[in-house]
Amino acid sequence: MDSTFMGTLAGLANRLTEKGGALHVASADEKCTHSLEDLGLDFLMEINPEQTVWKGWEDKARDLLKLKVAGIKAGTVLHTRHVLEAHEILSDTNEGNRQKFSDVVGYLEEELAEKADTSIKAV
Repeated sequence: MDSTFMGTLAGLANRLTEKGGALHVASADEKCTHSLEDLGLDFLMEINPEQTVWKGWEDKARDLLKLKVAGIKAGTVLHTRHVLEAHEILSDTNEGNRQKFSDVVGYLEEELAEKADTSIKAV
């Protein structure tokens, strides 16, 4: 579980909370749980809850997610925007995360600017 995925989860948790829902993280091992808690994301989502409506559906959900993620190719503008958005969400979660990810956010913003500049020159 990398920071992009955790930022994506945080964004999803925010959207669900706004609509009265909640994000549950299933089958998180000790390392993943620690990573989520280290970034303060355990306040946005429930990690390995005992009672859930999705118990028994984990494998089906994983299969559907694999299909969705496969559609975004690394190196594209869409991919870079997604990675940037995920890290901006993590940064907005708390000040410690802002410091942790400031270099990554800056790099991704520069990369997007370069890609935009390149596409303008190609026209």
